[in-house]
Amino acid sequence: MAKKIAKRIQATRDGIDRDKNYDLTEAVGLLKERATAKFDETIEVAMNLGVDPRHADQMVRGVVNLPNGTGRDVRVAVFARGPKADEAKEAGADVIGAEDLVETVQKGEIDFDRCIATPDMMPLVGRLGKVLGPRGMMPNPKVGTVTMDVAAAVKASKGGAVEFRVEKAGIVHAGVGKASFEADKIVENVRAFTDAVMRAKPSGAKGNYVKKVAISSTMGPGLKIDVASLAEA
Repeated sequence: MAKKIAKRIQATRDGIDRDKNYDLTEAVGLLKERATAKFDETIEVAMNLGVDPRHADQMVRGVVNLPNGTGRDVRVAVFARGPKADEAKEAGADVIGAEDLVETVQKGEIDFDRCIATPDMMPLVGRLGKVLGPRGMMPNPKVGTVTMDVAAAVKASKGGAVEFRVEKAGIVHAGVGKASFEADKIVENVRAFTDAVMRAKPSGAKGNYVKKVAISSTMGPGLKIDVASLAEA
């Protein structure tokens, strides 16, 4: 079995130049050709930024609505009461609650991928910081997940909203589609994501903001991208 896996991995790497900065469109085509796993591989983008997120004025975070969605079935939880809970249900939220949902999450039962809350619920939701924070799920007004417009937030989450936040090493990464997407749809999603990260450049960033960009598929090789090719033609 190990030899078969090794051969498949080697096949995905054949013809790839690890030192080359590929044009985005060419790179997407190469990834699609090599996405041969038995499942629909996720296309991921990683950006190495010239920031030190330990400093507040160099934090990079935000949200972007991918034009062609993520290809994932995103389960959304909403902390809300009364009419806002009803709005969330009508918009397609998968899990809705207040104190009861807080108790469920505190027990470690997290049956959702994204979390939204109305502002009045935040004193309750704040208790979940140690549980939701490390998972990157804590609702935050800066990325539109603390809002009175829960219907729009739920629809955005279901439709392709992707949150991003720079890690300690200055890396931002996210899944931006599936290998089964048409190549031009993947290219559009990659450009939407990288453009959002570029527009989120913090005031404290000095020098070269975007150092490197690479794309990969779940089981495929990573390809360096020519940053100039990220701009619209």
